[in-house]
Amino acid sequence: MLVHTRKGRWAVWAVFAVVFVPLFALPLLVIATASLSTNWSGALPSGPTGAHYASATRGESLAALSVSLQTALLASVLALAVGTWAALSAASLGRRGRRVLDALFMLPVAVPSVVVGLAVLVAYSRPPVLLNGTRWIVMLAHTVLVTAFAYQSVSAALTRLDPAYAQAAASLGARPWYVLWRVRLPLLLPSLTAAAGLCFALSMGELSATMMLYPPDWMPLPVQIFAATDRGSPFTGSALAVVLMAATSLVLFAVSRIRTKATYR
Repeated sequence: MLVHTRKGRWAVWAVFAVVFVPLFALPLLVIATASLSTNWSGALPSGPTGAHYASATRGESLAALSVSLQTALLASVLALAVGTWAALSAASLGRRGRRVLDALFMLPVAVPSVVVGLAVLVAYSRPPVLLNGTRWIVMLAHTVLVTAFAYQSVSAALTRLDPAYAQAAASLGARPWYVLWRVRLPLLLPSLTAAAGLCFALSMGELSATMMLYPPDWMPLPVQIFAATDRGSPFTGSALAVVLMAATSLVLFAVSRIRTKATYR
């Protein structure tokens, strides 16, 4: 910590508590409490129950969680592959070329996600590429939305990467593909895993574009959470939200373990 006095550290912690508790901790606590309640007519909830979790982990809810996991996994893998390839390509371009590539990949982030969803819907609702009404259009939209974050993460890591390792390997006769596969990518592995975790988390929570694209047989969990609250069932929606957070946290924990091992290596 950059604050060296005891009073200064206490002041920093106090400001952190004032900002963190009402903005982050309290809303999550309210959702967790509501998921275990049957009604909330006063200052505190009443009617403790676990029935919401029983329905949130079976049937359509379990299928929706599976859909979200499959969509997020595929979207994060594709985004990581495309973003890494683009970042490596941009590193070999001049300043003007990098700026153009940066602008192209950041465009989906610069506009609302509902606009991206509409663009994908219009573009792929007619032959020769007809994806409307299939699960693939949802996965494509998620990939478009999260690729920018993978690209930026890898690009930032490339700027900090010491070129001496790749130069030494090339001077010993290693071919470019061998330098990339055995030198540059292993050095980028901590950043790659961090980018994959970020893409996964963003895809798991994506709603706006998904609402415009999902077919009836491919409903992600955020859509079901929205549908539950829209039908007047906020307690069921809260339980679904807790399940979504738990599943996302477990995957991110596994990714963080991989990242820690890669950093140590």
